[in-house]
Amino acid sequence: TLDGEKIIPKQKLNILNIKKMFAKMSEHQNTFKHSGGSHASAAFTIDGKLLAIKEDIGRHNAVDKVIGSLLLEKKLEQAQCILVSGRLSYEIVSKCFNAKIPFLAAVSAPSSMSIEYCEKTGITLLAFCRENKCTVYTHEENIA
Repeated sequence: TLDGEKIIPKQKLNILNIKKMFAKMSEHQNTFKHSGGSHASAAFTIDGKLLAIKEDIGRHNAVDKVIGSLLLEKKLEQAQCILVSGRLSYEIVSKCFNAKIPFLAAVSAPSSMSIEYCEKTGITLLAFCRENKCTVYTHEENIA
């Protein structure tokens, strides 16, 4: 982070919205439905309104596409949560931090470096979000 900058969410995230967000993302994963070989990323408001969803063979590229579309549509400030369909790496956390998005959730595992970076930057990290469960790794005080 630059000078210890931290992201502070405007409001808490209702944990019950996570399942709904992943369901919405899944509904729009058309490339995955046809090929079984793509990743998705989606951006949501704090109350679960879908702002953008993009797919790509690379999970990092899917995140780039979502953030880029938010910038082009002037919706970046509305985005409070980014979801990813795969693992969470330090690079994905970095993209989330630079976009000033306070919540990051994934279907799969986070790397230890991504957990450390979320802790330092104020990002609330949720992973293993599936089967009506998820694990909150950082800043659980931001979860309602």
